[in-house]
Amino acid sequence: MVKIDELKFDRDGLIPAIVVDAVTKEVLTLAYMNRESLQISMEKELTCFWSRSRQELWLKGETSGNYQHIVSVTADCDRDALVVMVEKDGPACHLGTDSCFTAPVYESENRHFFSYEQLMELLKGRKTEKKEGSYTTYLFEKGLDKILKKVGEESTEVIIAGKAEDKRETIYEIADLAYHVMVLMVEMGISLEDIHRELASRHVIDKKVKQEKMTS
Repeated sequence: MVKIDELKFDRDGLIPAIVVDAVTKEVLTLAYMNRESLQISMEKELTCFWSRSRQELWLKGETSGNYQHIVSVTADCDRDALVVMVEKDGPACHLGTDSCFTAPVYESENRHFFSYEQLMELLKGRKTEKKEGSYTTYLFEKGLDKILKKVGEESTEVIIAGKAEDKRETIYEIADLAYHVMVLMVEMGISLEDIHRELASRHVIDKKVKQEKMTS
């Protein structure tokens, strides 16, 4: 573990802290810490920054309730910048957005960014704002039974492709299954964060060990 004394603070005693959502991996904000705020952050497991405009310590969420619970703090190779992974209680930006980084400057026409979060937002849009000719809208219009039927069908396709040891086909079918499962999630009001929290709360236990414990 890197100690605070090994970090390189600037002439004002500050070090930039890039705050990242531990669930979505989205960059939330860029703030600054001094030694004291970093120490407080680690002790409380809540982000605490140094406000350069107010010249005072600033515990994120103290007035808004939008606390950021620290998962980890990592220094870069030069020890002069930090990445702070957090689980947030609410928007990171004072404007009410999840991230402070919402103003596009440039987007490549040849390379496209994909994330499950973006796909979920698209699916939610197809549910609330029906688009004619959209397969996703069609599924939502048909309702839960149709969505569940498709999840079952795609699960079977994954099994068939996997049994055939066809890697390419299995990848294709898993993608189909993932899409339909996400449609089901939107239909039932289940978020990616809900799944993340559930997985994070589990401990992987080898089936054989589990069976031995049950019979002992």
